[in-house]
Amino acid sequence: MNDAIRELKKIIDETDNIVFFGGAGVSTESGVPDFRSEDGLYHQKYDYPPEQILSHTFYERMPDEFFRFYRDKLLIKGVEPNKAHKKLAQWEAEGKLKAVVTQNIDGLHQAAGSKKVLELHGSVHRNYCEKCGMFYGFDYMANSKGVPTCECGGRIKPDVVLYEEGLDMRIMQEAVNYITAADVLIIGGTSLAVYPAAGLIDYYRGNKLVLINKSATPRDSQADLVVQGSIGEILDQL
Repeated sequence: MNDAIRELKKIIDETDNIVFFGGAGVSTESGVPDFRSEDGLYHQKYDYPPEQILSHTFYERMPDEFFRFYRDKLLIKGVEPNKAHKKLAQWEAEGKLKAVVTQNIDGLHQAAGSKKVLELHGSVHRNYCEKCGMFYGFDYMANSKGVPTCECGGRIKPDVVLYEEGLDMRIMQEAVNYITAADVLIIGGTSLAVYPAAGLIDYYRGNKLVLINKSATPRDSQADLVVQGSIGEILDQL
């Protein structure tokens, strides 16, 4: 255990009011591809750039192509929670962690046992008919063909925030409330480049801001502690 991890352990041991804010790097260790790394979705070749495919305009104009990409790249079967997900769920069960705020849409925090998970960008595990509102789960969407339709004939839309769509303000406000009230805020696996989610850090008023990431972030200078490396391996030592 190096000095940074030893200091992080001391911070964790001395508090029972932690909020965790995480991004794609939390799930890449489970085999979920991220977007912006060298091997991420934005660097792969499609007929259209992924950021265009994942826009509301593209979803409306070319739903067949949208759902082909959605099934191929976002509905990833067989992924399991990793050490980071499991440690966060453990801290919640112990009463130390109050909430997980995540930019991820894969549901792995819940699969690990976390109960209070605020999903800023939605979830692939929730899909709704645009006409009647009927719910459809992950497996239905993964096994569907073409544009998935409800028994009423309506199109089924993933409960995922696309480009050009606004975030759910109720979830954003709840995230702000938890972050504002936290004594310790741990930010992990995110480049802090995607707004408005990245702006949530500005609401933190607590004692210790911890950043855990494989690479530097624009907010490192504001942190009380920066730990670089694999978040799963780091949290597993605590």
